[in-house]
Amino acid sequence: MNIANLLTSFRILCIPLLVFFFYLPVSWGQTTAALIFAVVGWTDWFDGWVARKFNMQSPLGEFLDPVADKLMVAASLVLLVEQHATIWIAAPALVIISREITVSALREWMAEYGERSAIKVVYVAKIKTLMQLSAIFFLLLAGNEAEVTALFEHSWLYIWGYIFLYIAVGLTLWSMYIYLKVTWPLLASAELKDQPNSNDN
Repeated sequence: MNIANLLTSFRILCIPLLVFFFYLPVSWGQTTAALIFAVVGWTDWFDGWVARKFNMQSPLGEFLDPVADKLMVAASLVLLVEQHATIWIAAPALVIISREITVSALREWMAEYGERSAIKVVYVAKIKTLMQLSAIFFLLLAGNEAEVTALFEHSWLYIWGYIFLYIAVGLTLWSMYIYLKVTWPLLASAELKDQPNSNDN
């Protein structure tokens, strides 16, 4: 357990803290939740930099890093969907979470055939992550602004949150297409390679 992995673990431990402040019945609760999310997003970059700079990369870190990202994003999207309860945020949240599950399953499946390197993170996915984190931060910071039908009567935080969210959805679908295109030859192959632990789950 090195510094980089401790930072990654810290991001996971921040999830219940974010939820706590999100529901805390005080005026500054959700603002605090947004700031926690921002710190976690910054730590995502920082722990990767520390791992590379000081040669702290490890199998545990490679496992924990994407898990921490996906848990925080999924938890935050669930909170926002519950708060706003509208298809305009529920649909993007569903697309983003479904994409993360699909790509994670693809990586696991390709790893069983020794082809995990074929689906390394692409540049589009990095921009997608930035837009996704920006969208969630702005929407958390905007607070509980009620009707999406009157979108342009809301604060600029709310408006930019939705703009970034829908940019993230577009990039989410684009990056998933890239991953599926790369893995399709193996997915569509007539025969499976030797796989001793295959199951029907």
